[in-house]
Amino acid sequence: MQPLTPPPRLLIVGAVHIAQHLALLARMTGFSPVVIDPRSALATPERFPGFIPGTTLLTDWPDDALGELGVDSMTAIVTLTHDAKLDDPTLEAALKSPAFYIGALGSRKTQASRMKRLREIGFSEQEISRIHGPVGLAIGAIGAEEIAVSILAQIVAVRRKAALADHPGW
Repeated sequence: MQPLTPPPRLLIVGAVHIAQHLALLARMTGFSPVVIDPRSALATPERFPGFIPGTTLLTDWPDDALGELGVDSMTAIVTLTHDAKLDDPTLEAALKSPAFYIGALGSRKTQASRMKRLREIGFSEQEISRIHGPVGLAIGAIGAEEIAVSILAQIVAVRRKAALADHPGW
């Protein structure tokens, strides 16, 4: 008898355009996605059809939501907000968790600023190196749909321990 294990989860922080595509792709590939964004104007069932408010579509603060959801080694976390007020606390909580993947959207300059802030509050280089950023594989993605594909491809590569997983994002 094979044990039944739950599907891997993808916690998507930021109900932006990329998240709409990433959540759908995640479902199609066997992940259990949860979209988290305290901005209730963005985190709506109209923008995320099939997502259930309070269950798979949360308007909590991301770090609170991560604590309540119980991040484990079958969890991937991606921040897409471009807002340090949301991304930084999410990354702090993610780095303290056993999540198998942590990714953050943003340019190399944004990523450098983010890393500096994390160092200043006490995270080590080794801990910070868990963050994939800029998030996604360097496939030349243009537009929300292709960026979502590049992010999910990187998550799968990390999960499967594929050599491609070590390549930096775009």
